[in-house]
Amino acid sequence: MLFKHKLRAFVAGAAMLSAIPATAQQNTFKSDSTVIRKFYDDALTSHESYENLRYLTKNIGARLSGSPQAAAAVEWSRQVMENMGLDRVYLQEVMVPYWVRGDKEVGRIISGRNGSQDVNILALGSSVGTGTQGLSAQVLEVQNFEELEKLGKKKVKGKIVFFNRPFDNRHVVTGAAYGGAVDQRGGGAVAAAKLGAVGVLVRSMTNDIQDVAHTGNMRYEDGVEKIPAAAISTKGAEELSAMLKNDPELKFYMRMTSETRPDVLSYNVIGEIKGSEKPDEIIVVGGHLDSWDVGEGAHDDGTGCVQSIEVLRLFKEQGIRPKRTIRVVMFMNEENGLRGGRKYAEEAKAKGEKHVAALESDAGGFTPRGFGIDGNDAQFAQVLTWKPLLTPYGLHDLTRGGGGADIGPLKGQGTVALIGFKPDSQRYFDYHHTHIDTFETVNRREMQLGAASMAALVYLISEHGLDGSSAKAGK
Repeated sequence: MLFKHKLRAFVAGAAMLSAIPATAQQNTFKSDSTVIRKFYDDALTSHESYENLRYLTKNIGARLSGSPQAAAAVEWSRQVMENMGLDRVYLQEVMVPYWVRGDKEVGRIISGRNGSQDVNILALGSSVGTGTQGLSAQVLEVQNFEELEKLGKKKVKGKIVFFNRPFDNRHVVTGAAYGGAVDQRGGGAVAAAKLGAVGVLVRSMTNDIQDVAHTGNMRYEDGVEKIPAAAISTKGAEELSAMLKNDPELKFYMRMTSETRPDVLSYNVIGEIKGSEKPDEIIVVGGHLDSWDVGEGAHDDGTGCVQSIEVLRLFKEQGIRPKRTIRVVMFMNEENGLRGGRKYAEEAKAKGEKHVAALESDAGGFTPRGFGIDGNDAQFAQVLTWKPLLTPYGLHDLTRGGGGADIGPLKGQGTVALIGFKPDSQRYFDYHHTHIDTFETVNRREMQLGAASMAALVYLISEHGLDGSSAKAGK
């Protein structure tokens, strides 16, 4: 069925092309190709976006929602876009959660047979703390929720549940492996607490075996006791699992002083260039301004933010007035609440705004591979007609299905197409949600290739629309 679906879309795209008079088609292709080439020439020789990333990561640093650093990032990005001379720059209020990590976490394996061994852990976002004295209990290792359920309350009560399901590294696209493992991070504490557990350890969400813990958000459920939850490095997870086989009675000590404070007023930061012909048709481009409180939030999602701003700079630099409005949004609170994305969609709906497309960059600043499109058949077919313009720049991967967390709430508002920028995924989960997600791990050329790729697609959508109309595509 998937093959037939793609075949229908390809045939529809080919039919659209054949419906355009040859001369008009050639002229349009040549004009579009020239503009796109200039985008890449500018992006690859410019350092402005890279210096923006340097400032965001080095001068502001980690910027968890509600923190002073997040507030500084809001003001910085507002000033950057105001200095670009855009048609409009404004802030959109949103109340966000304010979770504080507290002291550096302590994680220790205590075995009567093998002695004590410290391992790297990080409290998961939104987790309660253990108290200043810490928590010590026996450990039960499980791979999934089904295995946990089979153990039952009698065996789980009073224990620390250790979820140790690794990534399935047979997946070529690492996001698929992440999707197959992350449920234990999000829902592990609730599932374990229902059976009487006193704490949770979760194997870090990464393909690699490394001595680096990866944080990330988790959730609680009303009526279920809140128990502390921490991520353990994959190296630590391997060591704990091996020691449990030798000493099933060993204990784990964890100390975390994390807490959730009252919500804080923050903002989505929005800048736009008004469309010259159809200003009421909006193309959103964005990334999330917040990051976790460890590291510098370079790949997640500093690169997505500066790439989105770079799209506007490339249009301004080339003197291009888009036919449709291009709106860049720096979303707040993607990491532990998604309130910025929801607020944006809520206000867009209330205003009756018409979004043609929404493009999100939140997969790191690595070499571009393509785009994932969550849209109808006609929209996908339209994108396929642009493949000859995109493939010279390595954008071969144009597939159904895509989007992103922050633009997701727009789904269902008219016929908006949700598009996810797809860079190479192999290194992303080495850095994701860690203290090593720093400016130094970002390659300028790779990041700038991504910005130019985004600008190219945004330009094509702005010029030709995204409704599958061959007449519009030929203008």
